[in-house]
Amino acid sequence: MIPFLDLKKINEPYETAFQEKLKSVLENGWYILGKEVETFEKAFADYCHSKYCIGVGNGFDALVLIFKGYIELGKLKKGDEVIVPANTYIASILAILQADLVPVLVEPRLETYNINPDLILEKITPKTKAILVVHLYGQLAEMDKISEIANNNNLLIIEDAAQSHGIEKNLKPKSYNLKSASAYSFYPGKNLGCLGDGGAVTTNDEALAKVLFSLRNYGSEKKYHNEYIGVNSRLDELQAGFLNLKLPNLDSDNEKRRTIAKRYLSEIKNSKIVLPFWDFSNNHVFHLFVVRTENREKLQEYLAQNNIQTVIHYPIPPHQQKAFSEWKSLSFPITEKIHKEVLSLPISPVLTDSEADYVIEILNQY
Repeated sequence: MIPFLDLKKINEPYETAFQEKLKSVLENGWYILGKEVETFEKAFADYCHSKYCIGVGNGFDALVLIFKGYIELGKLKKGDEVIVPANTYIASILAILQADLVPVLVEPRLETYNINPDLILEKITPKTKAILVVHLYGQLAEMDKISEIANNNNLLIIEDAAQSHGIEKNLKPKSYNLKSASAYSFYPGKNLGCLGDGGAVTTNDEALAKVLFSLRNYGSEKKYHNEYIGVNSRLDELQAGFLNLKLPNLDSDNEKRRTIAKRYLSEIKNSKIVLPFWDFSNNHVFHLFVVRTENREKLQEYLAQNNIQTVIHYPIPPHQQKAFSEWKSLSFPITEKIHKEVLSLPISPVLTDSEADYVIEILNQY
């Protein structure tokens, strides 16, 4: 079986270094917010062209804390509306709700699966205060257009970059990033993954960063002095140490993903399968390689029978989830089509040429 994602194989080259890092942390005797977190925060901020990086417990907390940070700064308040893609993973929407804000769903472009900027304007109301942009599957959203809309309407931009580590590494820093924030997840399956949960916020906004450093640590900047009603969400010292070992290889890992994607796009030739759009620039890091087909279950079963594991990201759109019964009457036909048809193929830095050959061959025979 060709696994969808072989995490053991991905982490095997680091095994000795991981053990040495564990020993170092143990011997250092400082296990929370120590030098490993500090080192990673500086390195990841530099990598992302940001002044600040705030390590937190996971990617979901990263999003929630951004919203709560803006609330503390008076830039958001309870009941404000946040525009968000209708086809995003549920965590994006849950984060908005956790901060007592109101999600407003907007359809994506069918070609890119990212939010359609042309549809954002019609959803803006006097209550709209922010746009949560999701770089879904690892592809950069249309930030120039979204930035223009945000600037013209005095809206905050928050980026859910949980699937897009390294997407802007080779792009010039954008003006929209000066007063915005990005949330990252280091869940093990991400392009930059640790061996447990982990997350971070990157921003160039000094005021926001100052609040976030406190909010993640019980709302305390100085021990036992609490300025805010905070939470306990700190990037683990050991996980930060593992990330410090893996970050230098992120660019090369992403390039391997792009190489596989180029092969899939040029060599898979089957009219029953819709391949993803990509302009072959560095605006995609292929966290996922997602195809569409009208009979997804049949294709997935066919691939499983031929020893190729696939995953559905995601089978049920947010507005049709039981948790959001108040949305059941809403209609988002593009989102519904995407969630009904998408199937993710194996793609990772450790997928071999022969495995890619086989995936292509089997798909072309379908």
